[in-house]
Amino acid sequence: MDKLDGQIERVVFRNEENGFCVLRVKVRGHKDFVTVTGTTPAVAAGEWLAADGDWLVDPRHGKQFKAERMRMSQPDTLEGIEKYLASGMVKGIGKEYASRLVKAFGRDVFDVIENSSGKLQKVAGIGRQRRENIKKAWDEQKNVRQIMSFLFSHGISTTRAFRIHKIYGDKAIELVQRDPYCLARDIRGIGFLIADQIAMKLGIGRDSDLRARAGIEFTLGELTASGHCAYVRNDLLSRTAELLEINLEIIEKALNYSIENERLIQRSDRQGRELIYLPKLFFAEIELAKKLHLLAVQPHPCPSINAANALKWVQDKTGIALARAQKEALCTAIKSKVMVITGGPGVGKTTLVNSVLMVLKAKKMRVSLCAPTGRAAKRMAETTGMEARTIHRLLQYNPGTGGFIHRGDNPLECDVLIVDESSMIDVVLASQLMDAVPLHAAVIIVGDADQLPSVGPGCVLLDIIRSKTLPVGHLSEVFRQAASSRIITNAHRINQGAMPELPEEGDASDFYFVEADEPEKALALLGKMVHQSIPRKFRFNPREDIQVLTPMQKGELGARNLNQTLQQLMNPSGEQVERFGMVYRVGDKVMQTENDYDKEVYNGDIGRIVQIDSESSELAVDYEGRRVVYDFRELDELTLSYAITIHKSQGSEYPCVVIPLHTQHFVLLQRSLIYTAVTRAKKLVVVIGTKKALQMAVGRSDSRERITTLSDRLNEYSR
Repeated sequence: MDKLDGQIERVVFRNEENGFCVLRVKVRGHKDFVTVTGTTPAVAAGEWLAADGDWLVDPRHGKQFKAERMRMSQPDTLEGIEKYLASGMVKGIGKEYASRLVKAFGRDVFDVIENSSGKLQKVAGIGRQRRENIKKAWDEQKNVRQIMSFLFSHGISTTRAFRIHKIYGDKAIELVQRDPYCLARDIRGIGFLIADQIAMKLGIGRDSDLRARAGIEFTLGELTASGHCAYVRNDLLSRTAELLEINLEIIEKALNYSIENERLIQRSDRQGRELIYLPKLFFAEIELAKKLHLLAVQPHPCPSINAANALKWVQDKTGIALARAQKEALCTAIKSKVMVITGGPGVGKTTLVNSVLMVLKAKKMRVSLCAPTGRAAKRMAETTGMEARTIHRLLQYNPGTGGFIHRGDNPLECDVLIVDESSMIDVVLASQLMDAVPLHAAVIIVGDADQLPSVGPGCVLLDIIRSKTLPVGHLSEVFRQAASSRIITNAHRINQGAMPELPEEGDASDFYFVEADEPEKALALLGKMVHQSIPRKFRFNPREDIQVLTPMQKGELGARNLNQTLQQLMNPSGEQVERFGMVYRVGDKVMQTENDYDKEVYNGDIGRIVQIDSESSELAVDYEGRRVVYDFRELDELTLSYAITIHKSQGSEYPCVVIPLHTQHFVLLQRSLIYTAVTRAKKLVVVIGTKKALQMAVGRSDSRERITTLSDRLNEYSR
């Protein structure tokens, strides 16, 4: 092989996933810069490159060096050192500070940063804080590069190296070598198959107990991610055997080991099934049921109220005549310690909650309001005229302990807690919320039980209703004003298994269906309607008012492809950064995809990119007036949100909702899905696709029941 060495002048291109790069290199004996292609875990301008490979002539780009092996080392020339420091490798050092540092310390600058960082403060503009930031960033990039090299040597994408370092710190490689399957458990974006690949390369056998135990925990984790709180033992064993392709006896032995060592829990349910739980979910169900029961048996904090007088007073004050079910629910709410209010759109849940609030505030009760998402909390605040917070902000995260400030030993300061959009709340969050409720307080749980269940494990609202252990106010009468909206009437029709009523051609309506047989046609139509037709006809702002809701992530009409299409139409150019296979531009609408307690942004929060700073490798997002900064290496937490899945839309409302619905979504088409999508719209619904897909969705009630045992637990405590 030919050899080549020289200083990297510029990184023309680098694929974050596989490490492939195109470099411009200053090579001895060559007048012009040489183009070098190859793969490497990490690379920066200014570094010294030694490569083995072959010269070739590319038809389009001319002569270049195709490297089979590439080795990087720190530069030793002043020019190279300055380029390296200015390349963005070390946060806090841009072109200006790179120049100052090289002038001050010359070739010793790397040694100064690493071993004598106090000297950095001699440089103009570098104070204690900047010096500490530079030292921290230097150490971090060194560790991240080591992790990248480790992953790269095992044929694994290096894009998660920063996240691995963030979670495991300096011991990352040691921990992964000891148990590579920890990556599948702890690092979002690294699945079992990648961890298994590393394990094989580290010499861990296919039939090993470590692999079998990891396979069981991974399989159960995947099942809980799809909503189950537990899974039937034999079904879990067969699913794991299918994944690992090893003898069932080995897997059974591994499962018994995990149960004996309390990594997993086995219990029989009321139907006699042997269920396997992750401990977190097992105890969340038990603690939630126990606390709901304890709350329910305590006396109500509100002084004794004459229900008939309270009803008359509320109706006189508001001028609203409550329906029979609302009256009954109001009377229950002022007597019961814990109750549920449920019903579909247009049945008066908001009117009822406001009526209850009037009575409670008249009796000087301290009331706290909360909802699972920022948008739901904002809407709750608008409809009640009171402060409403997200559950996470109400409980207040404590970075020191990694838990919430408000819990059993430090409860919330309230007499009544009202929780809205409760169908969205998974069993773990519900348990944490109830743990923080003081025993004397009353709880009112509000939600639509016919909507999709929570993204996380459990069916909390439905299980509470099914248990019949707590009073439930069912509202079903659609009010006259709401009945004039086709959105409301069609939502109820869908919920009853009937096809929505569609307007005749030329009729004005707030619910439309647009036929598009082929996915390509539907995609083109959707782009045109969101970008031009709907804004022109209905005076909606395409970025602020219109939300595309789709059943799934993948496919031509999935969220990923729709987002790329809509980004090109609505925000085609401008300052941008590309990471994790996605382009982010200033002005883009983005969604947080996981809870980040340090930043206080949570799964489902939607904001807008307001700044991209390439020098500091940071991107800023505005979340309804609150600015949150992301390191470029954290951008896997963000996804474009011109289109989002229907699951992610829960708890939110939008002026206009556009729903692509096609038979390619077959797997997910079900009644609660289309019902949830339609009920997200305040003013306009447009469904684009095939009537066959719509019929399939309306005709299929939820076929995939979640395995949960909260209802059983509530019944056990209520005996």
